[in-house]
Amino acid sequence: MELDDDGEVDDLGDDEGVGAETFVTVEVSGLSLYTHHGVSDAEREIGQRLVVDLRMDVGESDATLTDRLEDTVDYAEVCDIVALAATERNYKTLERLCKVIGERLMERFGSEHVRVRAAKPEPPLPLAMQEVAVEVTHDREDAEEPEEDEGA
Repeated sequence: MELDDDGEVDDLGDDEGVGAETFVTVEVSGLSLYTHHGVSDAEREIGQRLVVDLRMDVGESDATLTDRLEDTVDYAEVCDIVALAATERNYKTLERLCKVIGERLMERFGSEHVRVRAAKPEPPLPLAMQEVAVEVTHDREDAEEPEEDEGA
């Protein structure tokens, strides 16, 4: 067992960089927000609870070696971005809200893949149900495909 420069156990040994590639995914599950999204006037005026789940592929993260927050995605910041996107304006569809959330997360953290799910646990419908939900998936390669030249 060796000590590093800070006097802590260096468990990396001589194997640093050898072995399987590490891939990091950040997930937030059950983020509950009070919002005003929907088609009906009541949904937009009175509002309702919305539950957001997300999964964000971060790729390699230095935090797996350094154990430092600044070397990874801070999920508190992720939650703040989601909360701001969900409360700063009203959308008629959950599809649009999920797209906006995903785009902001990809832009801020450079993620390759983001999945955002938004659910209304008590939808204003005349039938009994547990929830209604929408899930939108964002892939960076899809977002960066060049537009076709119409003149070709």
